[in-house]
Amino acid sequence: MAWLESVKGNVVAIVLIGIVVAVMVRANVQKLASPPAGAKALDTTRTTTSRQGLQRTIDAMQDRLRHSPTDAEAAVSLADALLRQARVSANAGLAAVAEQALLRVLKDEPLAYDARRMLAAVYLSQHRFRDAIREAARARDERPADDWNYGVLGDGHLEIGEYDEAFAAFQRMMDLRPTAGAYARAAYAFELRGQLERALEAMRLSTDATAPNDPESLAWHHAQMGDLQRQLGNLDAAELEYRWADRTFPDHPFAQIGMARVQEARGDIHGAIAAYEAAMSRSPSPDVAEKLGDLYAALGRSQEASRQFALAEAGWRFDTPQPASLARFLADHDLKIAEAVRLAERTAADRQDIFTEDALAWCYFKAGRLADAEAAMKRARRTGTKDRSILAHAAAIEAQRRGMTG
Repeated sequence: MAWLESVKGNVVAIVLIGIVVAVMVRANVQKLASPPAGAKALDTTRTTTSRQGLQRTIDAMQDRLRHSPTDAEAAVSLADALLRQARVSANAGLAAVAEQALLRVLKDEPLAYDARRMLAAVYLSQHRFRDAIREAARARDERPADDWNYGVLGDGHLEIGEYDEAFAAFQRMMDLRPTAGAYARAAYAFELRGQLERALEAMRLSTDATAPNDPESLAWHHAQMGDLQRQLGNLDAAELEYRWADRTFPDHPFAQIGMARVQEARGDIHGAIAAYEAAMSRSPSPDVAEKLGDLYAALGRSQEASRQFALAEAGWRFDTPQPASLARFLADHDLKIAEAVRLAERTAADRQDIFTEDALAWCYFKAGRLADAEAAMKRARRTGTKDRSILAHAAAIEAQRRGMTG
């Protein structure tokens, strides 16, 4: 399977050979590792996706919907802006508002195509991956030539570990139209396979293809390039990308968190803490709370660490439930190991992406179930990933095995 595209007269070969593999963006869904879900929905030739621009769009579309609740165009634009706002504010409840607006339209107009395909993107943002696949498939069946649907389909399959289907959908998306979204998905495919240099090149192409009047998406792209540069060990280049992201969309959480990670990698623990604290004050999330807790603990600030760990656990348990993340967190901190195993097993029964398999392996390891940990870790590494957390867990499991047999 090959993706070959030409950009600005320069032929760039992006080749995926033998991509019949089973492999998130994390999307900590830390990344839901696709470009902004509404990248095709908001007309950035008439508006802007700055923080203020997003709020103006939300206010204007809500006003239109108050007067005409079945206005499909307004509901789609509202949903797009809400998903972007949710990403930069860590307010997961905004997706539910988007869902309700779209469902209101579809109740009266079941054939409202744009509302149907945007609903699929909303379900993705809510981690309702099978619902997203269902709605995207309905939209695809109605308009097979619309590349958007294949991107959402691929994202949904990717998140539950159905990678044959995911990459077939991404290939079809690229064949139909090589857009920013298609290149971004190519980048994530390379990243999952450990091909970080290729991932970076594909993300550059995605950035180049992004509308200049879409600062939220541009910031997202620069933050993604920063993440890849950081994984490659290029901290100065990573910092430059994060600064570009922050300049393009001030206080974008992905830029703030990226800068904190650069400072941490450089050994500037106090600088990293300050950056994480700033991110937590603007866009609180359980992964940032956990990171703050770890850094506080490293400095002996145990009470502050405990508070952050409590926030992280509550976030993953109640606010934005992510049982695999919760299980991994519990195992990392040697808390409630039996519960962690149950959570990881229950999640892995429904989705087999490499990050869920890694969480399961780590929980088994902490529970003393080495053979089960090795089996799960083999599945977690099956794509060739260079994810540092997965590799660290794999090394610990292997060291335990060598200690037992040596």
